Amino acid sequence: MTEPMADLHDRGRETFAGLVEGGAQRLDALFATVPALGELAVGTVYGHLHERPALDSRTREAATLAAIVAAGMVGPPLSVHLRTGLASGLSPAEVCEVVVQTAAFAGFPRAVSAADQLNRLFEGHGLPIPPPPAPREVVLAHLAEPDGEVAEVLGEFPRTEVQATGPDRVLVSCFGDGPVPGAVLHCAVTDGEVTSVTVFRPR
Repeated sequence: MTEPMADLHDRGRETFAGLVEGGAQRLDALFATVPALGELAVGTVYGHLHERPALDSRTREAATLAAIVAAGMVGPPLSVHLRTGLASGLSPAEVCEVVVQTAAFAGFPRAVSAADQLNRLFEGHGLPIPPPPAPREVVLAHLAEPDGEVAEVLGEFPRTEVQATGPDRVLVSCFGDGPVPGAVLHCAVTDGEVTSVTVFRPR
């Protein structure tokens, strides 16, 4: 049975408040004149879509930001989803890369408008301009010139899949001839540098 919209709105409001500092008050201010729109929007986006299990929250927010840029919505939607994207684990550089990717399909004028607004939003959030490289980019560069135990693992299992799992974490699955990873590297990234690598091997 479909949940009543009011229930979805309450759950979405709670989710948003957990992602954004002062989130409930921000929603009240945004939808003060048209509260029914707030009920529909918050209930749909954060009460229903946000909890669908097929996409993790990072991927869902990246897709949302791409749609916002493609639609030319550089006002509240971009501001809100920059906040929730960062809170869901996107790094600032990944947000910027979404804009670059979207430019090829939605056109440069909309991407440039989004980039112009991101200048102001990044400044308002105290984020560095331009941001440091994305965690995945940092780890790929590190893997290109490995040393120590990482070099040993890559020599034994040369095929890799590199997946960012947060704004400062990257998972590297290392494969040999079979489909099962022979080793997994958990990489921590801070300020554009790999700060630690933990190697896990199957027993």
